[in-house]
Amino acid sequence: MSEAPPAALNAPASPRALFWACTRLALQGFGGVLPVAQRELVERLRWLSREDFMALLSLAQVLPGPNIVNLALMIGDRHFGARGAAAALAGILAAPLAVVLVLAVLAQQAAHWPALQGALRGMGIVAAGLILATVWRLAKTLRGNALGLPLCGALVLATVGAIAGLRWPLVAVVLGLGGLAVGRAYQLARRAATQGRA
Repeated sequence: MSEAPPAALNAPASPRALFWACTRLALQGFGGVLPVAQRELVERLRWLSREDFMALLSLAQVLPGPNIVNLALMIGDRHFGARGAAAALAGILAAPLAVVLVLAVLAQQAAHWPALQGALRGMGIVAAGLILATVWRLAKTLRGNALGLPLCGALVLATVGAIAGLRWPLVAVVLGLGGLAVGRAYQLARRAATQGRA
């Protein structure tokens, strides 16, 4: 049975719409915005396909700065240029900054409360679950990846092993395994382009 064709993508109506979408996204993302970003941008708003989201997220993770800020900047720039990038940046940072400042003042007053310490530990577990759920949803895009599912799986396992098991620094993992993946993808893309011309 063949899959239904993907639904057409939408675009933000204006920089203001982009600002409010990024604000809503940022305010939902306690403990990590990326799982919320995937649901909002891909599934609810349909501004990006899963493949586009993965490509932009990959680039956002390599660039310096927070992943979600980089992602918002790229989406804003894609649709409205510098105005869109500024609107997305303001949306992703303004309201959370205000919330964090208020919470920092309150946390200093209540830092010794056992209930607050338990709540913070609970939020960490929920954040980890959200990230795993996002990985599960986005793993389907690996089927169409030029590297192929076996190599992608091997790179994921090697990354987890290097970070969690061997305790390699993130920079070494990104440069080492990331460089290996980029080099192999480049080789495959060149080979495909050469065969396409033949």
